[in-house]
Amino acid sequence: MDWLLILGVLAVVLPSLYVYTASVVSARFPMLRNKRICLLIAHPDDEAMFFAPTVMALAKPETGNHVKILCLSSGNADGLGETRKKELAKSGVILGLRKADDVFVVDKPEFPDSMTTTWDPAAISSLLCSAFAPGLARSRSTDTAPTATIDVLITFDAGGVSGHPNHISLYHGARAFVSALTAGKSGWAAPVDLYTLRTVPLARKYSAFLDIVATLVSWALGADKKDKKHPGGLVFLSGLAGHGGITTAWKAMVSGHKSQMLWFRYGWIALSRYMYMNDLRLEKVKGR
Repeated sequence: MDWLLILGVLAVVLPSLYVYTASVVSARFPMLRNKRICLLIAHPDDEAMFFAPTVMALAKPETGNHVKILCLSSGNADGLGETRKKELAKSGVILGLRKADDVFVVDKPEFPDSMTTTWDPAAISSLLCSAFAPGLARSRSTDTAPTATIDVLITFDAGGVSGHPNHISLYHGARAFVSALTAGKSGWAAPVDLYTLRTVPLARKYSAFLDIVATLVSWALGADKKDKKHPGGLVFLSGLAGHGGITTAWKAMVSGHKSQMLWFRYGWIALSRYMYMNDLRLEKVKGR
């Protein structure tokens, strides 16, 4: 009976503590504002399965940000590419994007949806340069600052969260892109900040909102907090209810990505800490 009482108390206290902490983090931790932001993903549903807290936080109207999603494959491994493109657009709007047209899907042979294929970082960098720095090739003068049509690029880190080679390829391609922006322009800072989603150990990965302590400790110990304009680390925590909370993230998956909701996906959306929280780190990238 004592154990049942303890469990009952914990079932009330722990979620309450998480909700309170989420409100404090939202009010006091670094936030990006008035930025042009691109979330770079590999497959439709990455934005909901891994980046939902980030998208929901940064897309809030009061931040002044304009968030777009660039997906480098249609997820056509099972022949559902066209369906998944539409699902991605629906999910993006559920998570807070201004409109479905803020979602772009690249469907080229060099970026196949595959668990065994590594995408060429140079090809990814070239695509990003064409999309966000079209004048780069014509502006190699060391006297002019590099420019881009986005301010922030967000993607996976070197671990890819799940170790998926497509995810990991995005990390290397994104770094190559940011490096290319200042190639031959010694002394200039890159006009694009690259933030990557941190990969955590398996035990933390499936600890849902209970990973809050480890996430905040990791941020406190590892993120450079000196530069207020370019925060070294960002933490986004979703509430447990209401618009912009975990229920919105669940809706983006269950309602948005219906074709992908196999039985094991329900376990993911219930237990994965990535549905509840994201911690991003600013990558330090040197020009070539």
